[in-house]
Amino acid sequence: MSLITNVMDHSLDEGYAEAAARKQADGGGGMPKTLRAKLGLAGGLVLAALVVTVGAAQARVEAPVVAKEREELIDRIDRETEAADKLEDDIDALRADVSARRGEALRRSGQSDRTDLVGILAGAVAVHGPGVKLVVNDAKDTSGSGDGDARSTTGFSDTGRVRDRDMQRVVNGLWESGAEAISINGQRLTALSAIRAAGDAILVDNRPLVPPYTVLAVGGGRELSSRFQNSSDGLYLQALQESYDIRTALSVEDELRLPAAPSVIVRTARPTTETAPEKGTS
Repeated sequence: MSLITNVMDHSLDEGYAEAAARKQADGGGGMPKTLRAKLGLAGGLVLAALVVTVGAAQARVEAPVVAKEREELIDRIDRETEAADKLEDDIDALRADVSARRGEALRRSGQSDRTDLVGILAGAVAVHGPGVKLVVNDAKDTSGSGDGDARSTTGFSDTGRVRDRDMQRVVNGLWESGAEAISINGQRLTALSAIRAAGDAILVDNRPLVPPYTVLAVGGGRELSSRFQNSSDGLYLQALQESYDIRTALSVEDELRLPAAPSVIVRTARPTTETAPEKGTS
């Protein structure tokens, strides 16, 4: 108790108290005494006030300019977005016109049935029919962070994420089970489609998708559902659900509608032309 009482009664160390008393006795504390010192202090205060005033005035002058530039940038973004949307609409209209003209020309030549089948299998035309709807989603407790290889870590926040390789196996399993047309989140898949990863995002034909991932597959309904669930890829999806709490829901649909692929462009492959055999060959 004596120590506590001493600390409370002598909160300032005796050495500091003695030094402060000596400085006050020598006249070294308080306001400056000479005129020169007073003028220097006043000049410093005026300079500091001037700097603060100039900074505030400059910020106030530049504020409308910055706001105007921001508004102009927003307007430009809106205009460019509107122009891009109009161009996409024009592309869709031209694609529909080309498809209609091609169909009419093929009907006149009597080859419309074969071309329609090729268009369906290639993803160049919209399709509808019975099939399955598969929804794949991340685990509930999955956070937005993660490294490149989720399931090589021990953290649950990474292992509960759906990855591009998971969607690749799902799609390949549906194809193998008899699907005739597939789309993911409204994005039609073709023989040229690629499912890849960019960071934590899944890309389909370079277009980012966000969970939940809704996979629509036309072809067979209940038969397609049964074959997929019994396949190795269906069992893989079930293992993800049991081990990592990835959410899945598979349902049979009587009528599904899948859009056409945005573009089906072949850059390398060329059709072969049959030539007459040379003499002496069979």
